[in-house]
Amino acid sequence: MKESLRRYFDEQVDRVLADAPPRVHELLDEVTMYVEDHPSRRVMQQMGVRSRRGLCGLYTGIPLTERHVEISGVLSDAIYLYREGILEMARDRRGRIEEQELLRQIRITLLHELGHYHGLDEDDLEELGY
Repeated sequence: MKESLRRYFDEQVDRVLADAPPRVHELLDEVTMYVEDHPSRRVMQQMGVRSRRGLCGLYTGIPLTERHVEISGVLSDAIYLYREGILEMARDRRGRIEEQELLRQIRITLLHELGHYHGLDEDDLEELGY
């Protein structure tokens, strides 16, 4: 991925975070967020995704609704935003990236993955519009 496109994407993530409500920032203090170009081959296999651009985000960890005192020794929770997948979702029919759509897709992906952290499944998130 070109460095300038990567920088542009990261600037848009910063814009989304700047506009996010305080509660989102509180949650991001609890869950580490990583921004990567694309998922690893291992993640793609685990998720059943064939294209690097087929995945916009991922939550890893134990959702809050499934935690109990007997759980220990697990990796910390993390949210991954994948640039290539999100950029693909933000392209118009001519292949151009629409800035407002990019901001919307970053926001949707971030909130979607935070929803998983709270124990929401895909059906729950789809019903909420994420």
